[in-house]
Amino acid sequence: MSVVELQKLARRSPRTSQATPDNKAALAFLGPWVLGALVLTLGPVLASLYLAFTDYNLLQDANWIGLANFERMLTDVRLHQSLVVTFVYVLVGVPGQLLVALALALLLDRGLRGRAIYRSAFYLPSLLGASVAIAVLWRLVFGGEGLVNAMLGLVGIHTTTSWIGSPDTALGTIILLHIWTFGSPMVIFLAGLRQIPAELYEAAATDGAGPWRRFHAVTLPLLTPIIFFNLVLATINSFSSFTQAFIVSGGTGGPSDSLLFYTLYLYQEGFSSFRMGYASALAWLLVLIIGVFTAINFWLSKYWVHYEN
Repeated sequence: MSVVELQKLARRSPRTSQATPDNKAALAFLGPWVLGALVLTLGPVLASLYLAFTDYNLLQDANWIGLANFERMLTDVRLHQSLVVTFVYVLVGVPGQLLVALALALLLDRGLRGRAIYRSAFYLPSLLGASVAIAVLWRLVFGGEGLVNAMLGLVGIHTTTSWIGSPDTALGTIILLHIWTFGSPMVIFLAGLRQIPAELYEAAATDGAGPWRRFHAVTLPLLTPIIFFNLVLATINSFSSFTQAFIVSGGTGGPSDSLLFYTLYLYQEGFSSFRMGYASALAWLLVLIIGVFTAINFWLSKYWVHYEN
């Protein structure tokens, strides 16, 4: 009997038909998710793409204006300021957060007593850092009569300067808040450290490698996939940050637009000025920026990320 006849016989076999899974239950469970993805995700995405080429103010019908919204971006001074603020926030905040997260993960990986308690305590800021309550607390801490100035007064530095009220220091306080939410990448780093075989450290120690050499030759190369994963997630999350700048600046982006994050400017254009068409164009520009940064990270990863194979 030929191979083709055997395949035909196998397809007609009752055993094969009985082994075929029934997909009806799976489709029933997937149905609400697919419907939600189409209605709540894909629908608004396509609508915003259309509105990006229109003049729309939420009260009147959208008027097609072609590339006028994108041409306006070239001369929009506040947009350029928001890009500068956001890029500084990302380029300083993301490395700072990952460095703190990695340092604490290394500390917890040393086998401290009560490690589970420390891990939970360090993870807590990631759960609360993006909340309105923490942003309000941050505004009070760095205010003119806040905790920071009170602590400085204890060491003889008396000042009533509001750290969030000065254009020179306002963005720095938000970057500190971002770095403070190191819990999520820290937990991921800790999980990666636990997967590194102890035999590699023992072999390095036998060869006379000290702590720094073991970290540089063993820990860091094997941890690069985890670093890359955290880097991509942190970059995307940083570009989409909104709550902290909105609460601390009172929704204005001040002082002097020093806290005018890109997402905050997009919100102002869409829901304060009712220029929803222009806001949609800004949203698609943000998608493009995040896509470019993500693509650059993936392209550069082949030079520094090491996998076992």
